Parts: sequence; C-alpha cells; structure tokens
Amino acid sequence: MTVAAVILSATTEGALADTLGQPRVRRLVDLAWAGGALPVVVLSPDLDGAVARSIAETEASWHAPAPHDEGPRGQMIRGIETAAAEVRDTTAALLWPARMIWVGAETITSLIEAHGTDTGTVLRPSWQGDAGWPVLLPLAHLEQLQMVSPELDPVAAMDALTESAPSRTIDLGDPGVVFDASTAEADLPPYEGPSSPPGGHVHEWGEHVEGVSDVPGEGRGLSPYPQAAPGGPADA
Repeated sequence: MTVAAVILSATTEGALADTLGQPRVRRLVDLAWAGGALPVVVLSPDLDGAVARSIAETEASWHAPAPHDEGPRGQMIRGIETAAAEVRDTTAALLWPARMIWVGAETITSLIEAHGTDTGTVLRPSWQGDAGWPVLLPLAHLEQLQMVSPELDPVAAMDALTESAPSRTIDLGDPGVVFDASTAEADLPPYEGPSSPPGGHVHEWGEHVEGVSDVPGEGRGLSPYPQAAPGGPADA
C-alpha cells in the first residue's frame, strides 16, 4: 500500500509564500513526508524555476500543471497520474491544496492508516463536522474524478466525486484540515486528535501496562517523525 501526496498550487506566488520561515510548498512537502506519504509531487506554475528550487533537496518532485481549461479537476488528475508514474505501486493519492498549510503530519498518517483498512473508499478528514483537506482518493476511483466538470471549484469537485464513489469523513480533531492560510497559526483552535483509531481497530498490546504514557509530539509539529528531526532530510 503506497499513498502519494499531490500538492496543488494555482500560482507561483502561493507556492512560495513565506510560511513560518519556509516557502509554503516546502513546508507541505516536509509534512507529507513526515506523515508517511510517498511519492510527493508538487504541481504549480514555475516560470523561473523558483518552486522547483524550493524543494530541490527533498524527496519531492515538481511538475507543470495541467492546461488551465481543465480546471481544478484536471490539476488533480495530472497530479495523481504523475505520482502513479513515479511509483507504480501507488494505491491512493492525497489531494492537498497548497493553501491548507496547518494540516498536521499526524493527520496524514491517520488517513494513510485508514486507507489500509478501507482501500476502496474516498476519505475526507473533518473537524467538528466540516469536511476538509487533504482528501484521500483511491486510484480505483480516478475514472469518477475524470467525469467531474472542470468548471467546478475544488470543494464542489470533491462533493461531486463523493456522490459517485464510496466515501466517508473521519474526524481527526485537526483544525488544520479546514482552516487555511488566511488564518494565523496563533488563531487556530487547539488540536484535539482523533476520538477513535482512524484505521477502525485498536492495538491491544500494552493496553494494560502501567506507566505507558501518551506519545509526545501531537498537533501540527513534525515530531516525532524521524524525517523531520534536526539534521534530517526535512532540514536539508
């Protein structure tokens, strides 16, 4: 099971916008990689190569977007097909608008885990009942996405897709799935975490062992993932 991350920016300026001291797409690439997505592809206009340079020392790759008249749906399709060409075993793709900068790496991991036990369902993360991003699309439903009108905006395109393909939302307690770059980090509601295992099962080992503490690093940070540790690939 391999789940790609497809990061989509409609403009060069949006892709390079400063986000906590990093270009926006570089931050998202690090989050996707830390969360376990592979491969990671970035689609964005890039006339002078600045976007490609911003992710040059990561595991991600830059690709030119689809023609404008193919709409948001076309960008999603191009990203999925590009990711599938890079890694043939790709089973699903996380469709990730670049404006969604506050998504936690734990959310990416949770979506991938949920896909592992529910491989045929489109998965939409939610926060307090509102569906958000990134959306996990099994490649088996690429044909349904191709049937979506190119005139629809990304949210409407996902709504249309989930009317024709099996889908469900998962409340992951992450406000970053619905609050975008227009909200400052300091103004975000607190991260809550999922109320139940996203994968639909509970690991029993150690359940009754005394002294077992909660795993540190919850929320929007990159820890405890080794890819984001100081000196690791995410800091290159």
